[in-house]
Amino acid sequence: MGHRKKLRTVIDILKCLTSNIKATLSTKSNTKIRIAVLRATTARNSSSPPSDNRIAAVISFGRGSRLTACAFIEALMDRLHGTKNPSVALKCLFTIHSIIKKGPFILKDQLSFYPSFGGRNFLNMSKFRQDSDPERWELASWVRWYATVIEQNFIVSRILGHYLNSSCSSNNSKDKEDRASALLNKDLLGELDVLVDFVEVICEAPDSLHLQRNNLVYAVIRYAGEDYRIVQREILIRVVELKDRMASLSCNELTQLLGSLKRFEDCKERLRLLFVNRARNDALWELICEAKLKIMEMGKLKSLVKMERTDGSGELTRFRERFGELRQRVRLNSGGGWLGMDRVPALTMSTML
Repeated sequence: MGHRKKLRTVIDILKCLTSNIKATLSTKSNTKIRIAVLRATTARNSSSPPSDNRIAAVISFGRGSRLTACAFIEALMDRLHGTKNPSVALKCLFTIHSIIKKGPFILKDQLSFYPSFGGRNFLNMSKFRQDSDPERWELASWVRWYATVIEQNFIVSRILGHYLNSSCSSNNSKDKEDRASALLNKDLLGELDVLVDFVEVICEAPDSLHLQRNNLVYAVIRYAGEDYRIVQREILIRVVELKDRMASLSCNELTQLLGSLKRFEDCKERLRLLFVNRARNDALWELICEAKLKIMEMGKLKSLVKMERTDGSGELTRFRERFGELRQRVRLNSGGGWLGMDRVPALTMSTML
């Protein structure tokens, strides 16, 4: 098994060298682009993420024309979809994620609409498999998960109206609070649902967490953790706003909100294991708990009110009518007559008690 693994590593390195030579000898105008992509996603140093210099080199193609940016994204996607090596695929996805986090708008724009104006699974990695050995089999599961995380990042960005990892997302908290306060209830609840969807996708990380000892997998987890911290802030803003609006929410809206909060709370333990308390945010979990309790209390009150209004012949209504009659008439020993309770002096009431 060890000999076969070494042989496969040598073959991957030779393939990588061959691709580099072909790209260098090519006379096409996109030669530099191909070389930059191959260097950032090389099969060599399979357990190491692309270096900062390699990432900076690929990001630089977003400072030119849209045609250049389009050619670069096409080359990167060809590399991703053309490889069967999980380490190379992870490096491609890491490069894509780096562009989302650090790259110029023109590259993000090309990524978000690739290949045909968006799509639920535009990276098309759900069928990626590698069964040649146990380690590659496990790495392939990380490829599938990481691709889904990146896709969900774009979905959330599309719903929120700005890229999740942009400076707009990390800085102007007051502006985001103002934007949330201006949203309709249904839109605010819809955004919260999508954000919780993202958290659930993050929690679907493979169980082989021991692979975090692999520097490439560790870098992937670190990037996902940074996304999660941003999502935490976005969730916090919306839960605070919805908590203030609870009195105006309908029963259906309260039910939807409670469902989102429960789904998010169900992720707590998995998130703790995945990020080892690096993104705890205890204040957010306390807010979630308070909001759930408030919803349940309001739900009980609204249920009682609904019962009173709809069950006109029920026991609750009859009891209410009898109680109303008792309030109006109380028998007093002094005069033998009937007096209204509201007109009984406080002294007389205390004497009766």
